[in-house]
Amino acid sequence: MNPEDCRYTREHEWVRMEDDGVAVVGITDYAQHQLGDVVYVDLPEVGTTVEQNQPFGSIDSVKTASDLFSPLSGEVLEVNQAAGDSPELVNSDPYGEGWMLKVRPSDASQLDLLMTAGEYAEYTREA
Repeated sequence: MNPEDCRYTREHEWVRMEDDGVAVVGITDYAQHQLGDVVYVDLPEVGTTVEQNQPFGSIDSVKTASDLFSPLSGEVLEVNQAAGDSPELVNSDPYGEGWMLKVRPSDASQLDLLMTAGEYAEYTREA
């Protein structure tokens, strides 16, 4: 089930806005199932600027390596060290402990370009 409070990309990342205007980013449950067991997550440094729809890092699983794409443009405020140290968190809790970045969005209207939970469910059904 895709959380209703998130928006989704066609590359299977999610973003959730917090009350303080910070965006939390991770990969979807669908993505982690497709990847299989995640063994390594490469995330950017705090202070890095990420651009919407551009790679910000990579994720390696027992099956493949994939780029991670940013759902929003902005400045990286925090990276999830726990996901780097224990990449299996991405599999066990993709919308919780397995988050990847916290970003201060430079243009919050970019959220409107992303899919809702219902749209993403339809998109993954067709995939």
